[in-house]
Amino acid sequence: MPRLLSPAQAWLFGRGVDLTVFAGSALVSVAFALAAPWLGAVGDTPAWAWLLFVVGVDVAHVWSTLFRTYLDGEEVSRRPGLYVGAPLAAYAVGVFAYMASPGAFWSLFAYVALFHFIRQQYGWVALYDRKARTSPFERRLDAAAVYAATLGPVVWWHANLPRAFWWFVENDFLAGLPAWVGTVALGAHAAVLTLWAGFQALRIARGEGVQAGKVLLVVATWGAWFGGIVLARDDFAFTVMNVVLHGVPYFALLFRYARGRHAEGGFGGLGVLLRAGLPGFLLFLCVLALLEEGLWDVLVWHDRPVLFGDSGPVLEADVLALVVPLLALPQATHYVLDAFIWKAGKEPALLARLGWARAGQGPAIVSPACEVVAISGGGE
Repeated sequence: MPRLLSPAQAWLFGRGVDLTVFAGSALVSVAFALAAPWLGAVGDTPAWAWLLFVVGVDVAHVWSTLFRTYLDGEEVSRRPGLYVGAPLAAYAVGVFAYMASPGAFWSLFAYVALFHFIRQQYGWVALYDRKARTSPFERRLDAAAVYAATLGPVVWWHANLPRAFWWFVENDFLAGLPAWVGTVALGAHAAVLTLWAGFQALRIARGEGVQAGKVLLVVATWGAWFGGIVLARDDFAFTVMNVVLHGVPYFALLFRYARGRHAEGGFGGLGVLLRAGLPGFLLFLCVLALLEEGLWDVLVWHDRPVLFGDSGPVLEADVLALVVPLLALPQATHYVLDAFIWKAGKEPALLARLGWARAGQGPAIVSPACEVVAISGGGE
């Protein structure tokens, strides 16, 4: 007998949180994009939207990594080589790239960010699959669906440059693909997603039902990437669709972890940031994000005088080669560290802090996404 939902649903944070941070964030971004004409946000991203989405979500989520790393003295002392070496290596690479040319720096930075964004979506789906104990075939199909949903629009984007928006700065993505490659990419992405949807329908027909959270996540990923790249016609639509689905779930992950670590006695006096709950957590991150963006504007961009004034210095090119990679270091370090800090194979306590297992319970398997931890077996 057909069954729409699987009897045993695997949720990452719980049904309400999952639906909010994955499906909810996608719906909010779509709503903002559709309401752009009434919000006066057609074309360039207005100041209020920049503050809300770029500073409050994108940049702030980068700083949230502090709660997994540098704010925890015990964690830093456990792996000092990683926490000292990652920013030093990222800065050195950034300086050499910028000295080669500013364009080389921004292209490298954009592609590393793109890889990070794609792998995070794969990481969430991989975690759903492990918690739901899905078959190897279904895991591969889910992975193919996520990569199709993200890479299809990205390849199409490269075959249709220039667009009215860029990842970081103008011309950071490399042009050169013929238009037909983009058409083929969208066709291939549609074929893979159709196969994936057909498999979900087969599960329903066989009475197995589907994992609601995972299905909504894949659909949300496709909607954000196809809508934010292929359908978007301006910077505002791209920005909203690009950052919300990426940043909001990461906030949930870090807040869950930070609360678990604080319950163990972690963070010392800095634990006051968590005693204020989610509002205090987010306010702290938004302040750091605003300070960072203020430095960017005063030292490099000079394009938001209403917010940051217009008296910043005009730096020489050789000085910018040192300053720009330094200002980009929080993001670059975030990208590097996320490949290491969620691996729980040798740290079962990490799972307990996230509320996904008791300390010392069973083996832990790391998701290949390098973004989130995957547990061997066990659903919720």
